[in-house]
Amino acid sequence: MFPLKDTVMGASTFFASALPHDVCGSNGLPLTPNSIKILGRFQILKTITHPRLCQYVDITRGKHERLVVAAEHCEKSLEDLLRERKPVSSSRILCIAYEVLQGLQYMNKHGMVHRALSPCNILLDRKGHVKLAKFGLYHMTAQGVDVDFPIGYPSYLAPEVIAQGIGKPSDHTQCEKPLPSGPKSDLWSLGIILFELCMGRKLFQSLEIAERLKFILMLGCVDDIVTVLAEEHGCLDIIKDLSENIIALLKKCLTFQPSKRQVFKELLHDSLFSEVSSLYPPFHKPAGLFSSSPRCANLTLPEDISQLCKDEDNDYLAERSIEEVYYLWCLAGGDLEKELVNKEIIRSKPPICTLPNFLLEDGESFGQGRDRSSLLDDTTVTLSLCQLRNRLKDVGGEAFYPLLEDDQPALPHSNSSNELSAAATLPLIIRERDTEYQLNRIVLFDRLLKAYPYKKNQIWKEARVDIPPLLRGVTWAALLGVEGAIEAKYDAIDKDTPIPTDRQIEVDIPRCHQYDELLSSPEGHAKFRRVLKAWVVSHPNLVYWQGLDSLCAPFLYLNFNNEALAYACMSAFIPKYLYNFFLKDNSHVIQEYLTVFSQMIAFHDPELSNHLNEIGFIPDLYAIPWFLTMFTHVFPLHKIFHLWDTLLLGNSSFPFCIGVAILQQLRDRLLANGFNECILLFSDLPEIDIERCVRESINLFRWTPKSATYRQYAQPPRPAADSNGARSSMSCFSADYQEAPRGDLSRDSIKLDDLKAEVSPRISAEDLIDLCELTGPSHSKTPVKKTKPSKPKLLVVDIRNSEDFNRGHISGSINVPFTSAFTAEGDLIQCPATATLQSFKGRVVVIVGNAVKNTAAFAAHLVKNKYPRVCILDGGINKIKPTGLLTVPSPQI
Repeated sequence: MFPLKDTVMGASTFFASALPHDVCGSNGLPLTPNSIKILGRFQILKTITHPRLCQYVDITRGKHERLVVAAEHCEKSLEDLLRERKPVSSSRILCIAYEVLQGLQYMNKHGMVHRALSPCNILLDRKGHVKLAKFGLYHMTAQGVDVDFPIGYPSYLAPEVIAQGIGKPSDHTQCEKPLPSGPKSDLWSLGIILFELCMGRKLFQSLEIAERLKFILMLGCVDDIVTVLAEEHGCLDIIKDLSENIIALLKKCLTFQPSKRQVFKELLHDSLFSEVSSLYPPFHKPAGLFSSSPRCANLTLPEDISQLCKDEDNDYLAERSIEEVYYLWCLAGGDLEKELVNKEIIRSKPPICTLPNFLLEDGESFGQGRDRSSLLDDTTVTLSLCQLRNRLKDVGGEAFYPLLEDDQPALPHSNSSNELSAAATLPLIIRERDTEYQLNRIVLFDRLLKAYPYKKNQIWKEARVDIPPLLRGVTWAALLGVEGAIEAKYDAIDKDTPIPTDRQIEVDIPRCHQYDELLSSPEGHAKFRRVLKAWVVSHPNLVYWQGLDSLCAPFLYLNFNNEALAYACMSAFIPKYLYNFFLKDNSHVIQEYLTVFSQMIAFHDPELSNHLNEIGFIPDLYAIPWFLTMFTHVFPLHKIFHLWDTLLLGNSSFPFCIGVAILQQLRDRLLANGFNECILLFSDLPEIDIERCVRESINLFRWTPKSATYRQYAQPPRPAADSNGARSSMSCFSADYQEAPRGDLSRDSIKLDDLKAEVSPRISAEDLIDLCELTGPSHSKTPVKKTKPSKPKLLVVDIRNSEDFNRGHISGSINVPFTSAFTAEGDLIQCPATATLQSFKGRVVVIVGNAVKNTAAFAAHLVKNKYPRVCILDGGINKIKPTGLLTVPSPQI
């Protein structure tokens, strides 16, 4: 979007037509309210940016089908020129006509027709340049079908529009629509406006509306419409004094037959604009973040570079995009409806005054005055930025231009940097509503994203602090490593040819996050359908499973106007977190995933694990929707956003920790209930504190050894050439164990049945050496890590007999022989070694032995005794022997 500069923001309101409550659609579901339909169609208008068009910013839905639209606005319009009642000069008229035609041509290029062109909707900025307002009203209302008022002003309607009349669908369940007006109807409206500017006054003011329309239709019977209009309004002398170019322009616009009117492109290149056209360089829309063309292709710098550094009025806020300014305005307390109420555009009516005087048994009422609220009030209220500017008065200019190459802290400095640093420690929900904090984060992320992928590492670093909601969509794309010409790739996919999956997609979409206004709109359904179908078609080795629609929802919501980016994000997300989950036969993948999850529950919360196993409440009964949809099926979107902000920074094992964190929030209720109660509890999941869930899942992840969540069916390592360039700077929180180079000390794959038989997870010899901070001889294959002495991170329990233990053991380990460790009841037999084990309760305990069955059984006994963080060394002591790290106790003399 363009910077705000010297324009302002304005708000206007109208009502969508109400639908009957007792009618259902052809699919048996209630009809979608017209306001929801309008809201969905509106979204595309936010992407149409041009110097001659007022930028649309937002639309909100109120009570009783009320809609409030926020858009760029200018205080002056052609209406003000007409109020002066003076003819406008020919050169000025040519400039105005050329600029209006530029805007209309750009609209037409995007399939838009204005239909409401009038002097009050042709605004003038401070430099006198044209900006067309309300150009999207006809599009968003489905050519006027979804509102009870006509689109357009009687004096400026083209003859073909009047002849067609206003058609409303008789049956709300059908999609019958009147034939839409073409772009040439706008050319007629422009002709009438230009004629008024030539005269210096408005046309048809002495005629009633019906007579105006009749007069316009009768113009088809005359040869020279311009002369007839001049004679009718007594301004023939003024018309005769006009230049040939102006007369020619008026005649080209005011051609009765639409088929004989020129198109905008032809008119713009007409010789009558030869003197004007050179004043306007061609418009090039700035390339987007994931554009196939170079973003700097049309970048031009002034000859005098100092012109860029002028701070004439120090209004840094005006340099930010309209979208950003509006977002900050809302955070600073801005409310669209409140602004309209203050200006008495929205007026409340006492309910008693709306009652009818007489009511029949069949519901027909009499005696009610006509409700004029359903008619269009085209007043635009200017939104004051005083409150926002006052809120940001202490923010210094350097906050708007943070340095990226300097070694700055995560938060940029400002005059109120102490307050800003304090805000960074507040809960996320408060930070997201702090105007000053969000300004700093938005500006920083905006600059970083413009430097993507060069600044990929720094984006990861800043995302660990938090992600500004305004830029969440593109930030997620950067975290997922989306690059390249995504638009071309998406467009090349066949999304139209029917496929067997179409029927299931049609059934699932009307049930997916339909509480959200955007996703429940017909436009949202159509986008859902295209993105899901594109994914299915482009992944022939995978299939559509129920839940894929929920997985798509966050990406579509955040990138509603960029289906290609939603598809690219989804295509990057699934291989990382849900590799092979969507195979036709995915049972082995899901069973392995659920088994590792069971082991994670036992690792972090053995008491809860024991209880759930005793009542037979296994993850298969509740966790499949969690992981198949990455929690999008069980949480609303606003919670998913905060959850995925952290999930996308973690590796493919992080979802296990989220699952355990959810169970721990429900821990007391689960421990107190049996199987049936637990089933009922999960059929309607209670409220989950997402911020606490994220915080606890990070803590659980830090306690989990990297190799404990190893899965043989996870995503295989990528070739070195394809690896993400940011990996080198990422922590183990981000790096995947699966992607690490494989060696002799790495974990080995085991059969699924063997994995299911083990209660506790296995860890690799690499992890053990790293966690024990062991050092070996210089020729050893193991990594040598010399650190200052610290408190041991884990305890190694060697369950071999004492003879084998004395022949060689891991330094710092204790010997608790398996054969004499437990009583017949399964309790630990007390001895000095078990006392040491008791003192380490709560830290990681690694069981080491010769036989796998014994180590698994020993670990299971410890879990039964409620020992947390118990795991098994994969491969046993034999994996450690070749490293030279085993020690032999000194002989006792």
